Amino acid sequence: MKPENDMVLVVTLLSIVTLTTALLNVSVILAIMNTRKLHLPANYLICSLAVTDFLVAILVMPLSVLYIATKRWMLGCVVCEAWLSVDMICCTCSILHLCVIALDRHWAITNALEYACKRSPRRAAIMVTIVWTISVLISVPSLFWRHSGDDNFGNYTKCIIEHDHIGYTIYSTFGAFYIPMALIFILYYRIFIAARTLYHKRSSSGSLCKRRANSHNCLSSCCIAPTSLCASEMSTSDPVLNTELNRVNDPTSPSRVAGDWGTCDERTQICASRERKAARTLGLILGAFILCWLPLAPQLLVGIRVFHASAQVSDFLTWLGYVNSLINPLLYTSFNEDFKKAFKKLLRCNKRK
Repeated sequence: MKPENDMVLVVTLLSIVTLTTALLNVSVILAIMNTRKLHLPANYLICSLAVTDFLVAILVMPLSVLYIATKRWMLGCVVCEAWLSVDMICCTCSILHLCVIALDRHWAITNALEYACKRSPRRAAIMVTIVWTISVLISVPSLFWRHSGDDNFGNYTKCIIEHDHIGYTIYSTFGAFYIPMALIFILYYRIFIAARTLYHKRSSSGSLCKRRANSHNCLSSCCIAPTSLCASEMSTSDPVLNTELNRVNDPTSPSRVAGDWGTCDERTQICASRERKAARTLGLILGAFILCWLPLAPQLLVGIRVFHASAQVSDFLTWLGYVNSLINPLLYTSFNEDFKKAFKKLLRCNKRK
């Protein structure tokens, strides 16, 4: 295949990724805005993440596609400075949003009763404000020396983030990647351990009930215990738990009306199923984060002159990070039944129009 055809294929693919990213994130924003059931503090964090990723899709990715297609910067110094600044701020903000969402989920499942009283739109707004403030503090300092010593500054044919300031490279990579990555891993590990502990408690409660199944009082207390555990597990920000827990806690649910919780074996199987779902979902979240943002790690090596990346490799690693803005709306909403219903409602409205 000729190089020109290769470039057309690459630009077409990147354009599709850009358009899809914008559409997915704007769908999340509209779903939350138009669905009262989604007007919850945890979902406000997801909405803020979608806004950040939408900004990446409309302000950052299109200019990157143009830059790759033309192989030179043609929009001047001012646009270059603005583009690089928005790129760094929005990508850093997207990563930090993943941290606050993980923190919110951690508090919701490990300290459910107390955190339920503190969880409010005001608290979510404060968390979002802190995220944007930290993102600006990490990204803006590079404006003061970005083109220092650049011989091509007068021509503006290149528009790239230079890693020639070692101190800032260390500061930015740790603030935007290494520290958030460590925090996300620790929080989701603790979330999984806490969820597994709750599931095992429920399973143990079911086993105790089975051993004393002849006692009507035991059967009643056994069926109440999982419900209380279920209440402590309820977290609208954690899609792993939502669907089945809502069904279990709904007094009109067929399973509650017909058989109060089913047999003890069934409860044990449900607990095991939830644990597998939790592990699978957390694995997807962490896997997507690693796949998209781990390539940021070599930036530190570039800054200290240990590693040098070609333009093609640099573009590939940059777009891996951009793809995370495409994956986020899928990961953080597709496991939630309320979001699925809201998306279907949006599609029906569009069809009618």
